[in-house]
Amino acid sequence: MTRMNELRSKALQARRRMSVENRATASRIICEKVIHSRFFRSASLLACYLPTPDEVDTRLIIERAWRANKRIFVPITRNNGEMSFREIRPDTLVLRNRMSIWEPDSGEFVSPRALQLVVTPTVAFDSSKHRIGMGGGYYDRYFSFLRHRKNWLQPKLLGVAFACQKVEKIWPNTWDIRLYRVFSETS
Repeated sequence: MTRMNELRSKALQARRRMSVENRATASRIICEKVIHSRFFRSASLLACYLPTPDEVDTRLIIERAWRANKRIFVPITRNNGEMSFREIRPDTLVLRNRMSIWEPDSGEFVSPRALQLVVTPTVAFDSSKHRIGMGGGYYDRYFSFLRHRKNWLQPKLLGVAFACQKVEKIWPNTWDIRLYRVFSETS
């Protein structure tokens, strides 16, 4: 098992060991931190993922964005390993994809460069803002243009994860995109 896979496995186990109550409490704290951040307040076009049962529950971020008249987009994955983001509204029908991830059935697509903020699912993270995801590389490919920027303007990739998912050090691949900031219930 590679070092990256080992870190992913340990972080996933730590996340799954959390009780439902602890996960809900930590999710609420993390979402409030995002909502009260200057990044969220200043963004009008943002992206966020629809959570699986053991991830940080981001529905509070989505609901608050709607109440603030912000447009919110969620990821759509394709069989060829590509991803795009589609707008979701309160009345949008969502369906499970082949990986059991919720996706909107309809809605407008957005360019990655038009987004101002992206709330990013995170399996493991370190203090240098390196991220390990589920291993598909979707976010790294979709936001690959950020690797070549000297000044990171937008979108800002904000990782959300539970404190138990923090690891000492991640050795990133050359294609990995670093997060702008990570929010956990303790940081």
